[in-house]
Amino acid sequence: MKNISCCFTGHRDIPRNKYPEIAGMLYNEIITLIEKGYTHFFAGGALGFDTLAAETVLALKKDYPEIKLHIIIPCKNQTRGWREEDIIKYNEIKELADFTECLSPIYYDGCMQARNRYMVDHSSVCIAYLTRLSGGSAGTVRYAEKNGVQVINLSGK
Repeated sequence: MKNISCCFTGHRDIPRNKYPEIAGMLYNEIITLIEKGYTHFFAGGALGFDTLAAETVLALKKDYPEIKLHIIIPCKNQTRGWREEDIIKYNEIKELADFTECLSPIYYDGCMQARNRYMVDHSSVCIAYLTRLSGGSAGTVRYAEKNGVQVINLSGK
């Protein structure tokens, strides 16, 4: 399944003025992968780029019913401290996803990294929105590159 799977990683903060451009590029990249036979898409359920990616896959399911959305949750209390409207959207995405998997019952140092590595380990392509060389998304991209997973960075950097 790895050769027909793609994961997503990216920042939680997408500048408002860049959002439409990033969303359009993401949409086009996912369609390109679908046309190459990709059917499984892994998102981590985080705010920002993860949410955009999951919503894009769900929207594309109308035209491509064969595609599957996997939400990989690092811990049950991932949404602790989130705004109510973000929790509602998160729960809606989980309800519509084809598969959800929670990797830990509780938060622990490194659980987000474990989630990211899990997604990379199950994918042959990683679509990223990466503008900085530090943080969780940067570490995920480095891990993907080190493990031979193709990285498509929508930020152009």
